[in-house]
Amino acid sequence: MPARKPGAPRSTQPGVEDTGAFALLSEPPAKVWPDGVLHHGARVALMLLVALILTLLFPPSPGIQVTRYEVGSIAGADVVASLTFEVPKNRDDLERERQGAAASVPPTFVLDPEAESVMLDGLARFFEEAARVAQVEGDELQILDAVSWLLEDRGMTPTLERLAWLRNPGTRATTARLAQTVVRELLPRGVLDDAARIEPGVGRILLVEPDGSERYLLRESVLTSREFFQSASARAAAEGIGPVEDLLRLLLIHFFTPSLRYDLEATEADRDAARRAVPTSRVTVLQGEAIVRANQVVGEGEVERLRAFEEALRSAAGAEAQAIAFLPLLGRFLLNLLVLGVFASYLFLFRGEIYRNARWVLLQALLILAFFGVAAMVARQGLPQELLPIAFITLATAVLWDGRLALALALMVAALTGAQLPFQSAQAWLPVFVAGGVAALSVRAVRRRSQTWIFIAVIGGAYLMVILSLGLLSGREFPRIAEAFGWAAGNTVVSAILAMGFLPVFEWFTRITTDQTLLEWADPNRPLLKRLSVEAPGTYAHTIQVANLSEAAANAIGASGLLCRVGVYYHDVGKILKPQYFIENQPGGRNPHDRLKPATSAAIVREHVPEGIRLAREANLPDVLVSFIPEHHGTQEISYFLAKAREGLSPGEQVDLEAFRYPGPRPQRRETAIVMLADSVESATRTLQDPTPDRVRELVETIVEGKVRAGQLDEAPLTLREIRTIKEAFLKVLSGVYHQRIEYPETKHLTEARVGDSDNAP
Repeated sequence: MPARKPGAPRSTQPGVEDTGAFALLSEPPAKVWPDGVLHHGARVALMLLVALILTLLFPPSPGIQVTRYEVGSIAGADVVASLTFEVPKNRDDLERERQGAAASVPPTFVLDPEAESVMLDGLARFFEEAARVAQVEGDELQILDAVSWLLEDRGMTPTLERLAWLRNPGTRATTARLAQTVVRELLPRGVLDDAARIEPGVGRILLVEPDGSERYLLRESVLTSREFFQSASARAAAEGIGPVEDLLRLLLIHFFTPSLRYDLEATEADRDAARRAVPTSRVTVLQGEAIVRANQVVGEGEVERLRAFEEALRSAAGAEAQAIAFLPLLGRFLLNLLVLGVFASYLFLFRGEIYRNARWVLLQALLILAFFGVAAMVARQGLPQELLPIAFITLATAVLWDGRLALALALMVAALTGAQLPFQSAQAWLPVFVAGGVAALSVRAVRRRSQTWIFIAVIGGAYLMVILSLGLLSGREFPRIAEAFGWAAGNTVVSAILAMGFLPVFEWFTRITTDQTLLEWADPNRPLLKRLSVEAPGTYAHTIQVANLSEAAANAIGASGLLCRVGVYYHDVGKILKPQYFIENQPGGRNPHDRLKPATSAAIVREHVPEGIRLAREANLPDVLVSFIPEHHGTQEISYFLAKAREGLSPGEQVDLEAFRYPGPRPQRRETAIVMLADSVESATRTLQDPTPDRVRELVETIVEGKVRAGQLDEAPLTLREIRTIKEAFLKVLSGVYHQRIEYPETKHLTEARVGDSDNAP
């Protein structure tokens, strides 16, 4: 038996024949040339390509480098400005100042000199028409109808009180006089058409006269439309003609013409000018001025000045220096290649199964490029560094393979992140290192969607601790620490959801079956399992018992118990086609094999393997589960019918052994080997007449040793210690099934009635 090979994912698909280039590149090289060169050369070429892309995403500075210090560190030497430069404000501060400057600009209103005459003319026409209607000859009802129509046409409800006031010449004249007085006195003061345009806190407006001249007015000196109508009502109440107030207000509303109209274009132009007037630089550093003093603590202000100094030097160098020199480019490429080479060496030396699989290696490269593609966008757009999606790639890797590989990937990505110029600060790469490591270690086996939120909580807690620690160390204000954590928390949620969402795509590409997929196939309502339980109930019952044995044994040796259980569910689905030819589905005393030749019976029994594979393929069963169908039988002989065939041989005749042997292959992994042993043990144990613990132990030992001697476990990565553990796990489960029962004096079983009870039944 070969030694156990670490590094396999939780649920892989061994024996799946790939096609095309992936098949060629995944096949272990038989010799150095050309197989070895092609196999390893493809992986080296991929590593070179990733290093080149990273170099192009983060090109080096054109030969100008300023000493970099972290916030909170101690400066080792003075840094003095060799030229005058400006320190720009950060984006948030600059935007905040620009918004404040724009809000301080008073809104612009244009004076309408015709507003008073337009409003007075409208009121005059209304009262003239009201007088004409009130004097029309006719009965009382016709006059009221005419006045009602006059009000309704202006959008006013014709109440009896309003009709009476308009019909009466005295009250009509009083209303007209008061309306004209209000317009002549208040409208020239300035009445705004849109008071909402005035920002809260703005104390004045800009008034543009008809001749183009401008002047500022205090906000209190002009009226809004509401204040205009309220003043008119107050005037009516002051003159003791309160009943006119309602009609007066409605008339003024209907004929309202504001004397001050809001000028949106002019206001926005003034505010844009105010925004542009805000200086973009925080401070100007003069030539010869010290940027950082030796032996002093470096704060955020000093770090900003150092960055601005480096940019100023780069700009002053001219266009020729802007072209990336060959040597810095080569140095950056070699640095990226070195870090990637360490990870590639880890795969080659310790995770050989992953290294050999071209699909898996390619996915690792794509995940790395996806991370740094987002990182490049973050750097170019000036976004928060907490948006680097380390949780996405580590969670996907941990679920597909395991936490150790995800941890190695996270460490490598953190090192690569710190090697890039925009992220050389510990504020950038250290959260990547901590959050990536925690994300890798937090994953065991994903079996429920709710576990995603456990990952999010754990990773978010790690982000909180590292951001808080760095913030306290560098003297950051708590609002900025909270803002950084908010970005990190949002990044964690999105990354985790995306990782789980892309998992089916990753499974399809890598041909890895995760525990989530296995749980979906374990549903007893799956059509294939439903058919098995209905059409071959004996086989289904046998399957459940074998699943219990296999899962216990797999968990005992650290293999995948879930994979064993789900694989067992489908290992005998081929028996659906002819269930009556298998003893667990046969009623007592009726065996159709009694009428068949041994070779025919063996062919029928042997046929359930290829038929099971066919049914599994039609149901789109994952290949990792399909492999249980042939491998749990291996290349064993169908011994019962082989013995019967030999009994009927004539002298000199020989049996075709291949006709009495399962097609194979032998078990290729620990899980299928466990199922082979559990299948035989469960079937044999059911035939024991007196299953005492000693007899069960002896039977288990005999079956397992027989498989070993027959070479059926030679290709499975099981050790002798694991085989011994498997046998102990079998015995533990079987002892619970075939435990010794207590004989009571008056009953054979606690659920049976005592002797004589049936006679006394009513």
